Amino acid sequence: MAISAEGLLDGMTSAGIVLSATIFGLFSLYKAIKLKAKLLGVAALTMFFVGLLWLGPFTDMISLLIREKNIGHPPHYEIYAILSYIWVAPTLVFAMFLGGELIWPKGKWILVGIYIALSVVFEMFLWFNTNHSFEELAPEIPGETIIAASFDRTHPTFMLVAIFLVSALVFLGIGFLIKAKQATGDLRRKFLYLSIGFIIFVLAGASDSLIEPGALLWIIRGVMMTFAIWLYLGLKT
Repeated sequence: MAISAEGLLDGMTSAGIVLSATIFGLFSLYKAIKLKAKLLGVAALTMFFVGLLWLGPFTDMISLLIREKNIGHPPHYEIYAILSYIWVAPTLVFAMFLGGELIWPKGKWILVGIYIALSVVFEMFLWFNTNHSFEELAPEIPGETIIAASFDRTHPTFMLVAIFLVSALVFLGIGFLIKAKQATGDLRRKFLYLSIGFIIFVLAGASDSLIEPGALLWIIRGVMMTFAIWLYLGLKT
């Protein structure tokens, strides 16, 4: 068996997100160290972890190309779920730290502390209750298509992901948009870039879990590849 065209497109769009986030993350980290810009450094780490959220399908594509087998041992594909979602916690914590620093500096550590606690609960469910967290965790055609992971919408793991996405949309996406409206000039433009970046992240992340592989999902992933660019533009100086 060989990877199907659908599986290849699924994997390649995931690879594009991982690689674009890694490249801009490394570049941003270099600039942050050079300029001693703490917030750009936090943004760089956020970029890395956001990109790694697509490590599962990227790794599965590599496995299909090299081994002609999906990762994991059928019917147990838990490793795919772990590779894809273990990065939710660090992504959220660094993103909330960034948002807290710029939007609510006095309450920054309260905000970060709350999401660290929620992230620990999420990771425990993900690691120790993986199979029950998903309604579907298997490829449509083993050896040809990428593993599909569909959350059980009644499970706490899904509920926590929903809370995380809504929080990121409201506090980061809308929060930075409000800051943009309150600011002027270059600062206004930078807050707008940050708002666009986080809105793209939330919409792409939600769509990836809800939309079946196909043209619409691959277009959304193409837009997601710009996430790191928006964050870099918002914090480069």
